[in-house]
Amino acid sequence: MTQQAGGPRTPPSGLFPTTRTRPVYREPHPVRGGAVAAGAGAGAVWLLAFGVVDSTVRGYAWWTLLAGGIAWLVALLLARVGDRGVAVGVAAATGVGWSVAAVVVVVSWLNHGDWPLW
Repeated sequence: MTQQAGGPRTPPSGLFPTTRTRPVYREPHPVRGGAVAAGAGAGAVWLLAFGVVDSTVRGYAWWTLLAGGIAWLVALLLARVGDRGVAVGVAAATGVGWSVAAVVVVVSWLNHGDWPLW
């Protein structure tokens, strides 16, 4: 028994634990919103830079596919050894960019009746 200012005190029995007994799991490399926004901005600028290289629908679609493929490889590399938040932003921007290119190709196909990519 130990003597304290409030009188004698017995050690806790363990029936009512005084400390947290459950483990706390934390992500070792958490994804932050600012990093995702930075990756999305960088991915959008990257796709835009490649998208304006050609003025035809066919050229825009192929350049966007190429730029998106490169961006996905960079996102995979960033997810493995870099900032995963930036990787998520780049991948999301690439997905949106590919979707826009697909809509442009389909609309052109419907308007002209000819598949624009071949």
